Amino acid sequence: MGRDNKQGKTKNAEALPQTPKQEKIPARLAREEFSRELSELEKLVLKRRGKIKK
Repeated sequence: MGRDNKQGKTKNAEALPQTPKQEKIPARLAREEFSRELSELEKLVLKRRGKIKK
């Protein structure tokens, strides 16, 4: 028989498993980053359709 694989609750709710500390960002900044990326994607799609000339 194997060992008991009991996993208890973490005391650090903000911790992301297997994510290096230098790569962690607050949720607010993540939302801003997603928003910027979506707006860039929308501009790219419109540009390819010929609706924006830039």
